[in-house]
Amino acid sequence: MFPGPRPIIVTGPTGVGKSAFAVALAEKIQGEIVGADAFQIYVGLPILTAQPGPDLLAGAPHHLIGILGLGESCDAGRYVRMASQAIREIQARDRIPILTGGTGLYLKAITHGLAELPPVEPSLRKRISEMDLPEALARLREADVGAPDQIDAQNPARVRRALEIVLSTGQPLAAARTNWKSAGNDFKGILLERPDLRMRIATHVDAMFDEGVIEEVRRAGNAGPGASRAIGFREIQDLIAGRMTHHECRDRIVTATRRYAKRQLTWCRHQFTFPTINPTPTTSPDDLIESALRLMGGMGA
Repeated sequence: MFPGPRPIIVTGPTGVGKSAFAVALAEKIQGEIVGADAFQIYVGLPILTAQPGPDLLAGAPHHLIGILGLGESCDAGRYVRMASQAIREIQARDRIPILTGGTGLYLKAITHGLAELPPVEPSLRKRISEMDLPEALARLREADVGAPDQIDAQNPARVRRALEIVLSTGQPLAAARTNWKSAGNDFKGILLERPDLRMRIATHVDAMFDEGVIEEVRRAGNAGPGASRAIGFREIQDLIAGRMTHHECRDRIVTATRRYAKRQLTWCRHQFTFPTINPTPTTSPDDLIESALRLMGGMGA
C-alpha cells in the first residue's frame, strides 16, 4: 500500500507519553510524525487535547496536528485520505512516517483499510438521526445486545452510526468490524503502557488547569460535534456556566480520562499485535528507543 520506508505506529492510552516517545524516535531514525488522534487534529484546543508543545514540535516535523477548524468534522474515511497523503509525501523524502496517537479506529482504518459496508437508506438514517441518545442506545441494545459494549455508549454519533450498521447489515456490529481488508505487512508498531498511568493522568489534568484550559475552552465557544467530544470540553463548559465546582470538574475529567485510557488499551491489545514497552519513571529515553527498535526488528524494510 505504501511503497517507501515502512511506516511505524506508536500507540497506547492517553497520558502514556506517546508524543515525546515519537519525537525521540523520529530524531533517531530520521522520521516525521503523522498525528493519529481524533481531537489533536483540531486547532484551538492545544491544552485540552494535549497537543505536542513547541519543544516537541521543534524536534521533528509534525503532520495532522491542529489542522481542522473547531466546526469541522472528521471521520475515519477523511482521516485515511489525509494520513495516506502525508505518509506518501514523507516516504518521497526518504524519511520514515511515524503515526502517533491513540484513536484506534483511525489506526485500524489506515492499517487494514475501511470495512466495506452497504449504503444506509436515507429514510433509515433520517429516522436514526432524530433519536436522542437514550432511545438510540436502547434500540441498538435491542438489535444487538453486545454492541453498546464495543463503542463509546456516551457518544451519540457513535451510537447512531453503530445502529445504522446493525440495521443496514442485519448482522451484529462485531461481524461488520471483522470485515476489514487485509493489512499486508506495511506497518511496524509499538504499544506503550505504563505502571504509573493513573497517577500520570491526574497530574496531566492538574497541569491543564494550571496552563489555562478554562480560558481555552471559553474562547472555543460552541465547537462542532467533533471537537466538542474531547474529554473535558463539556465539563469545563459546565464549570464556566456555574453548573459544577472546580473540584467536581477536575475529578470528572480525571475519571473520564482514566476510563478512556482503559478502553484504548483494550482496543490496542485486541486489534494489533505490536510489541509492548512498559517503561518506568526511571527508564532513560535512549534505553526506551533502543528497546523499541530492537522489538520492531530494527529499521529495515
